[in-house]
Amino acid sequence: MSRRTRARTVALQVLFQDDLNPQHNPAATDDLIVRRLREPELIAFGRELVAGVRRNRREIDDLLAGCAAHWSVHRMSATDRNVLRLGAYELLYTSTPPRAVIDEAVELAKRFGTAQSGAFVNGILDRLMRERRGGRPAAEDSASVNCDAGTSTAAPASARSNTPADADIAASSETAPSPDTDIDANS
Repeated sequence: MSRRTRARTVALQVLFQDDLNPQHNPAATDDLIVRRLREPELIAFGRELVAGVRRNRREIDDLLAGCAAHWSVHRMSATDRNVLRLGAYELLYTSTPPRAVIDEAVELAKRFGTAQSGAFVNGILDRLMRERRGGRPAAEDSASVNCDAGTSTAAPASARSNTPADADIAASSETAPSPDTDIDANS
């Protein structure tokens, strides 16, 4: 797992916690970021992602709702919703190449979501990327995305796993690290 992927994974866990427990202490989430990432560069990146999604959540949710045909943001599984928020933040507010953002979001969705999560996230972020560009796909981005958000096969939220750890356990025999487990710094 790349270093920035680890930071995105921790940011997803924090955003998931924000979503399901809005009254939690933000200092505790910062402590989680510091404990899990340990390196100053990764800590700063993780903090930037979390703070950016928190600060722009309303706008991000509005944009995602517009890109998710027949899906409201609150009907999406908590995992998919937060992967999309994270990906949308990176697409809209950072200089990370769009292709890399979508690829990373799809991998997070596959790891923590259901079998349909990767395609669902791919389609919505691709549509967001194209709409922000005025409908013109860039040559560098078109190879990485090929799912139409309007024809998503994602299952209803009630039929899907709602926690990254539960989805990961269901998807493979390897379990995701819990927030209290250190990530191997050499990964």
